[in-house]
Amino acid sequence: MDTPLARSNTVPPIEPAAAEALAATLHAPLYRPGEEGFDSCCHIWNGMIERRPALVARCSGTADIAAGVRFARDHELPVAVRGGGHNVCGHALGDNGLMLDLSGLRAVYVEPRAGRARVEPGATWRDLDRETQLFGRIVPGGIVSATGVAGFTLGGGFGWSTRAHGYAADRLVSADIVTADGEVRHADAEAEPELFWALRGGGGNFGAVTSFEFETRPLGPTAMAGLALWPLDRAGAVLDLFREITAAASEQFCAMLVLRRAPPLPAVPKEMHGAPVAGIAACHVGSIADGDAAMTPLKQARGKITDTIAPKPFTAFQQMFDAGQPFGRRNYWKSDYFDAVPPAMDEALIAYAADIPSPHSALLCMHLGGAAKRVDSGATAVGNRGAEFVANIQSAWEDPAEDDRNLAWTRGYWEALRPHSNGGVYVNFMSGDEGEARLRAAYGDETFRHLAAIKARYDPDNLFRFNQNIPPAGRV
Repeated sequence: MDTPLARSNTVPPIEPAAAEALAATLHAPLYRPGEEGFDSCCHIWNGMIERRPALVARCSGTADIAAGVRFARDHELPVAVRGGGHNVCGHALGDNGLMLDLSGLRAVYVEPRAGRARVEPGATWRDLDRETQLFGRIVPGGIVSATGVAGFTLGGGFGWSTRAHGYAADRLVSADIVTADGEVRHADAEAEPELFWALRGGGGNFGAVTSFEFETRPLGPTAMAGLALWPLDRAGAVLDLFREITAAASEQFCAMLVLRRAPPLPAVPKEMHGAPVAGIAACHVGSIADGDAAMTPLKQARGKITDTIAPKPFTAFQQMFDAGQPFGRRNYWKSDYFDAVPPAMDEALIAYAADIPSPHSALLCMHLGGAAKRVDSGATAVGNRGAEFVANIQSAWEDPAEDDRNLAWTRGYWEALRPHSNGGVYVNFMSGDEGEARLRAAYGDETFRHLAAIKARYDPDNLFRFNQNIPPAGRV
C-alpha cells in the first residue's frame, strides 16, 4: 500500500510552471538543481551526506516558510528544514523534496529585564551566546558553537551548564511554528500545550519553527573552565579521577572525559601531536572562587602534558572544540546513555582509544544529572533524564577511501561499551542507520506513543519526515 511514509523517494516531479509560481511568492531565492547557488545550499556539516532536494527555498521570513510548506503540501513534497545544518544525520537535506533553508535567519533579541531571549531558526550558539553574554546571561547550549539552536533545542540539548540549568528545551518558554497545514501557530504552556510539549525534545517532526523564546540564566562573561590532557598510558588514573570529581560535583560543575589523539595546538607539546591522549574538560558555571576550588583535583593531578584550566570568557570556552568540527568533513557517530562509568569499562575505553584510526575522532563522555535529572520525566518530550552520563563516539575523517575502517572502529567501540549502558540514546546523536527500536529507546515507549499521537494531529501525512522520524499514530 502506498502511504505518505512510503513516498519519500517516489514524489511526483515538479512542473517548471509550478516552481515559477512558488518563486514569485517568495521574497528570497528559489534554487533548482543545476542553478548557481543550489550546490552551496546542499553543503552541510557532515560531508558523508549526499542528497539532492528538488527545490531549495532560502527563506527570508515566516511568510516565505509558510508559502513553502503550503506548496509542499499541495504538491506532495516532503519537507526538509535547514537551520544550522550541523546534524550528524544531515536532516537538512532530503532527496526529491523541498528544503526550507532558514540559515539566513539568525537574529537574536535579548530582553535583559525580562530574562528572555528570542532567537530566529538559523541562529547558531555562537550567535546566541554573543548576545546574551552582553548581559552575563546564557541559554544552556552545547559544546560546539557552530551548532544550530533550532535542531539542538528540538532534540533536547545539553552542554556545560545543563547540570545547573537543565536542557535547552527546559528553558524554552514559547515557539512559533508553521505546521504541515501551512498555518502559523504560537505554542507555549497555554496555547497549543500538546504541541509545545512535543517541541521540547521531539525533534523536527511537527513543523518548521520560526522563532524560539528562551528563559535565560546568569553566567559569565567569565567562567572557570578548560582542558587537561595526559598521555594515554595515564588513562587508568584519568578515568579514576573522572569518577572522583563527578561523584563529588556540585550542580555548577560539569566534567567531560575526552579520549582522542592530541590535537596540534600551541598548548600541546609538539612531540605529543597526534599521540593518543586522555583528558578531562571541565566548566564551572558559578563564581570564579567556587570554580577554582572545584577544579583543585584537576589542577593538582600529576603527569599532564597540558592544562588550560583558568578563568576565561565563557564564549571562548564554548568555541574550544569548534576547530575540530569543520563543515564538510565525513562524520559518523554512535552513542549511549550510562548510569555510571564503572572500572569494568576501562579496558574497552582505553583499547579503542589506543587504536583510533583518525586524528579527528574522539570519545566524549559528559556528566549529566543535576538540574536536568530533577525535572519530571513527563514534563517535556526529552527522554532518558535519569542518565548520569552520555558517551558519544565521534568518528571524523577526510578520505572516502577510509570509510569502512572508520565505520568499523566506531561500531566496534560502541559494541564494546554497550553492555555497560542503560540502553538509552540521545536523539541528536543518532546516525542515520539506527532504526525505529533505537528511536524508541531515545524516548521510551510512553513518550514515543504520545509523540506519535501529536504527530498524527499536526502532520498526519508525515510531510516533515526528514528527521529522526516519528510516524503519525495509525500509520505503517
